Amino acid sequence: MEPQEEKLNLLREMIAFALVDGELHDREYDFIEMVANELEIDKPTLHKLFENKDSVQIMKDEFSRICQFYRLALLMHCDDVLHEREQIKINEIGINMGLNPFAMKRILNMMQKSPNGLIDGQTLLALFSEQYN
Repeated sequence: MEPQEEKLNLLREMIAFALVDGELHDREYDFIEMVANELEIDKPTLHKLFENKDSVQIMKDEFSRICQFYRLALLMHCDDVLHEREQIKINEIGINMGLNPFAMKRILNMMQKSPNGLIDGQTLLALFSEQYN
């Protein structure tokens, strides 16, 4: 996959996930827009992604999948409302990515207990790498 297509794919997945509860909250849109800016995707291109519901392709390298899972988890928490459908969908997405379900569950629990909903990068990677020991 080309780098530009990978970036668009990440945003497509985030948009689909943000809409899983039936509405797009302002804070969710702001978070997606912030990620798009970091990926150097302009607003017109981002808005086209909201209109076109193309299918999402799974990333090959595990580090990218872990980062995307974490972005989705941040997106899930950014509106301060945890919907059951979001929790089901994020687990489904993580499993489809081939991520360890136990690590995903621990990360989501840690994020819920964290005062700001964040986890440091080393902890995130350590939880996923435990499966290799």
